[in-house]
Amino acid sequence: MNGSLAGKLLIALPAIKDPFFERAVILLCSHSEEHAMGIIINHEMTDITNEELFDQLGMDNSPANTLPVLQGGPVCLERGFVLHSDDYDAPGVTVPITDGVCLTATEDVLIALASQTPPEKAVLALGYAGWGEGQLEEEITENVWLVAEASPALIYDKDYKTKWNRALASLGVSPDKLHSIGGRA
Repeated sequence: MNGSLAGKLLIALPAIKDPFFERAVILLCSHSEEHAMGIIINHEMTDITNEELFDQLGMDNSPANTLPVLQGGPVCLERGFVLHSDDYDAPGVTVPITDGVCLTATEDVLIALASQTPPEKAVLALGYAGWGEGQLEEEITENVWLVAEASPALIYDKDYKTKWNRALASLGVSPDKLHSIGGRA
C-alpha cells in the first residue's frame, strides 16, 4: 500500500465482532508507516450525554446541547476529540484532516462548543482507534476494512444507525451482499 490514508474512511466488514469496531465507520486522522489514528464516527455513547460531560468539566454547554457524544475508539477513553468544520481554528493545535474537516483535541474546542459561536459543524468523541506499525495495512490486506473517500456530509450526519450502510453504499456495496467469512483466490 502506497501513500497515506489520512482523510479516508475505514468501513468495518462483517467479520469484525469486537463491539468497538463492529459496523464501525472510522475517519482516519493520521496514517504513516509508524502508526495510524482515527475516530469512529457512528457509535453513539449511551452511558454519558454531552450535558453530563460538560458538567463534569465544569462548563456550560447550552449551545452544544444537541451534540451527541460518540465512542471514538478504545484508546484514551477519557480524552475528547472534536472533528469540526474549518470555520474554527485553535492555532498550533487544530489539524486539517480533509476538505471541510479538522481535528482539535484540546480544551479550546470544548470551550468553543460551549460558546455562542461554536464551529458550524462538529462531532464530539471520547477515545480514538489506533494502530501500530504495519497493523492497519495488514488488516486491510486481510479484508477487515474497506477504504472509502470521506465526505463532510457523512462525517457530520447524526443518523448514526444508517451511517455504516451509507458508507458502504458510497462504494457501491450493499450490506446484504457481504459475508462474515472471506476467501482468498
